[in-house]
Amino acid sequence: MLQRIQTVYLFLALVLTIVCLCLPVATFHEAELGGYTVMTNLWKVTPEGMRDLSVWPMFAVLLLTCPIAVFAIFLYKKRMLQARLCVVNILLILVWMALCAYYVFATQPESCHLEMAFTAALPAVSLILYILARRGIIKDEKLVRAADRIR
Repeated sequence: MLQRIQTVYLFLALVLTIVCLCLPVATFHEAELGGYTVMTNLWKVTPEGMRDLSVWPMFAVLLLTCPIAVFAIFLYKKRMLQARLCVVNILLILVWMALCAYYVFATQPESCHLEMAFTAALPAVSLILYILARRGIIKDEKLVRAADRIR
């Protein structure tokens, strides 16, 4: 299972997704008030300490990718299903990116200065890893089919 490079890609994408779930994504610095709002995947923490759960869809979408990645890792004998699960995760990460862009830019007050955290880039790296894993899975499937034709 772990001797295949695609499994390593899937595992690294899973780890990056879990890290992104746990750490803040953006910080909004309010110019005239001097406070700042921290946005994680699950909530926004206002300067008063209140938690605004309006960004929970980002958490839900990113959380969905975790069990799918685990299933894809352990379905190494069913390569085509594993490739389809990679496509599902790619689509979910694209949805997360769209939601993040919406919550960061559409809901941001005009007087705030935006500071994105490095964790906002982790799903993009996961996206690249899922694409590489899918390419490797498809390459393995072609190799197996070619070997079956030779017999």
